[in-house]
Amino acid sequence: MTIDTEVGLPIRLLHDRVLVRQDGQEGERRSAAGILIPATASVGRRLSWATAVGVGPHVRAIVTGDRVLFDPDDRSEVELQGREYILLRERDVHAVAARRVEENSTGLYL
Repeated sequence: MTIDTEVGLPIRLLHDRVLVRQDGQEGERRSAAGILIPATASVGRRLSWATAVGVGPHVRAIVTGDRVLFDPDDRSEVELQGREYILLRERDVHAVAARRVEENSTGLYL
């Protein structure tokens, strides 16, 4: 699949690669009450959520627009036209959050 980034740089992802964009600052999160918790307050190992903006031709369980859960330690960062993205392999994605995930399905990719 060829994706056209917001500024117009077309790229084509290969094999099982997934290009994602994190919302907000890395490590920053909100509590259930809406309180912003900075990355410096992180304790232990946390997984991160990001939005898939492109997928390679051999990706089976993720489509563009899905929210994916991944380990922030297992990633490759790339900058395209001044914007930060993360490049993952499909096997490095722990879960998918999407409307099309079936009711009895876990959404996990094993």
